[in-house]
Amino acid sequence: MTPPTSLARRAFLRRVGQLGAAGVATPWALNLATMGEAAAADASDYKALVCIFLYGGNDHGNTLVPYEATGHAQYAAARLTLATPRENLAATALTGGGLPPGRQYALAPQLAPLKPLFDARKLALQLNVGPLIQPTTLDQFHARSVPLPPKLFSHNDQQSVWQSSGAEGAVHGWGGSLGDLALAGNGQSLFTCISVTGNAVFLAGAQAMAYQIGAAGPVPISAATDPNGLYGTSTACRDALQLLITQSRTHVLESDLNAVTTRAIAAQGSLGRALTGGPDFSAQLPDVVGAKARSLNRQLKMVARLIAARAALGLKRQVFMVSLNGFDTHDGLLTRHPALLTQLGAAMAGFQNAIDAIGMGPNVTTFTASDFGRTLSSNGDGSDHGWGGHHVVMGGAVKGGTFYGQAPAPGLDGPEDVGQGRLLPSTSVDQYAATLARWFGVPEVQLPWVSPYLGNFSAETRNLGFL
Repeated sequence: MTPPTSLARRAFLRRVGQLGAAGVATPWALNLATMGEAAAADASDYKALVCIFLYGGNDHGNTLVPYEATGHAQYAAARLTLATPRENLAATALTGGGLPPGRQYALAPQLAPLKPLFDARKLALQLNVGPLIQPTTLDQFHARSVPLPPKLFSHNDQQSVWQSSGAEGAVHGWGGSLGDLALAGNGQSLFTCISVTGNAVFLAGAQAMAYQIGAAGPVPISAATDPNGLYGTSTACRDALQLLITQSRTHVLESDLNAVTTRAIAAQGSLGRALTGGPDFSAQLPDVVGAKARSLNRQLKMVARLIAARAALGLKRQVFMVSLNGFDTHDGLLTRHPALLTQLGAAMAGFQNAIDAIGMGPNVTTFTASDFGRTLSSNGDGSDHGWGGHHVVMGGAVKGGTFYGQAPAPGLDGPEDVGQGRLLPSTSVDQYAATLARWFGVPEVQLPWVSPYLGNFSAETRNLGFL
């Protein structure tokens, strides 16, 4: 078992190379690039992972609903007025392998666009996944006889634990770890890890850094580069400003800042050129639906455009992050949650259609993540912070039409219930991440770089099998 203190030490060491003057990597970090070179540089194909993070803690109980009569009755007894009526689930009832005899689930009605993908075996459901340090039983949890993830049920901390294996303040995420191992094989390595949703630890690596892009494209330093910006048609003013913010300086911090600015301006230019003239994908992912803006559509549309531009940028491996906010449904669950799932279902289906349209379906895998699941019991108008939850994996390489992991009891007081229907995860985030990493091309020996607690799980459970 890997102790948390060892992880913190590793996190510090991983950042040393990035914090050096002028971004010069340490020999240790250079050795890391060499480690990943065999996996990444020799790749003749392209692969991308797309993380959709559902901020706030998705209510998994009303996302994937027990459908068999007995199970639905137990679920409804726990949820009370929050339960989705069984008669509303017939159109989204799923028939697939991986469940115990007699068990069946249905997607929330708002996720109906995902059912054809499940039926076409392009979408799988991973049941009851969440942060774990090692396999843990209910008795061990109550006795606190094994190490547990830090600060359970806390939004900021569990977002960080999902993304990085560490509580809030962690500096290294497993998406960034994948980026570290892919840098050597990418032509323009700056675009290995791309966030369309702002800053998040998920895409921070020892060498790989998240390149942040807006849903409308690269974010310019407009005063220095845009003829329609602050200085209008005055090229002299723009040129003078660009010189000031990019020239070498004697002060080390000023010099580093200007080096970053120079890189940002160059990146904006090369990425802007690569995107020019590419497919638009507005048919699959419209910006506005029913007079309502669709932020997730816009983010995923940009990801699809970036994937379409991969060859122009010399990229073989990429990790993307997008997000949808608003899942902290302590109240108003019956109105707020369906609206969020409507956006999610339409955006995921539209994105898969866009990727299929450019012939990249088998090369792109999309998956969901969230702070935590929520309580199965009702607080009257919503549900409270939980632990494990159900997640979706989508793409042409997915072994879809199947449920993975262990189906939890559909009602309260089951063998996974740590209180109020909070699920003790039966599958760890480390196992989830390692399964995605293998498909991405990470060799077995390097998986601990991505999933630091993976060695605490038995060899036969380290690959969940959905890819």
